[in-house]
Amino acid sequence: MNLLKNKNILIVGVANKHSIASGIAESMAENGANIALTYQNDRLKENVTKLGESWGVDTFIPCDVASDDEIKDAFSTLSSSWDGVDAVIHAVGFAPREELDGDFLDATSREGFSIAHDISSYSFIGLAKAAKPFMAGRQGSLLTLSYLGSQMTMPNYNVMGLAKASLEASVRYLAVSMGKHGHRVNAISAGPIKTLAASGVKNFRKMLSYNASRTPIERNITTREVGDAATFLSSDMASGISGEILYVDGGFNTTAMGSLEEET
Repeated sequence: MNLLKNKNILIVGVANKHSIASGIAESMAENGANIALTYQNDRLKENVTKLGESWGVDTFIPCDVASDDEIKDAFSTLSSSWDGVDAVIHAVGFAPREELDGDFLDATSREGFSIAHDISSYSFIGLAKAAKPFMAGRQGSLLTLSYLGSQMTMPNYNVMGLAKASLEASVRYLAVSMGKHGHRVNAISAGPIKTLAASGVKNFRKMLSYNASRTPIERNITTREVGDAATFLSSDMASGISGEILYVDGGFNTTAMGSLEEET
């Protein structure tokens, strides 16, 4: 399929082959997109480059989303090889590890709150600001990644739940701001996946096991399934969808209680 043929797409957040951003990049590459990948620092550059080359990517740009200057420079670099940007994928989330362990009130600090919201939420807005002029004249798409912890409490997710709630609110406000210029803004709320970022949440393996036992499809989802959903939302097939949070979690968000058969 070529849902994204000739579309220029910047993907922010590829860290390794297990990251959700990798599943997105793989799906988009197979659907004909011209892809550019960012890397946070030189330590990650080699890994990102190696992954990208396996998908046919040849554009790699340094970008630490904690810096407005680096975000701006990333788009300036892109402008030397692309005549515009059709979509930006924001697959970034971070909170200090100690904030993701134990009771919410005990674990949450002012500094951790600030870091989690800056990296996990504001950076999406920062990317939108920088992308806007490069999307001029196109029907652009902005997409980010959330999690059910934005709406319901999850063990040890703590301040990241607040940051993801902020991120989802920004999707709605950005949809209005960017919609005036013909662009769409959406999010995917993915089910739990064993990634490097998720490993920072205490007892994450237990969460995975519990989640698999409670989803209607009776399993956890894959990064590629999230990637295929991202491909759809970034394509012209989804031209009427904006301001939405699409759940790709096997239906877990729809269940209040699992099967009782095992209890009878």
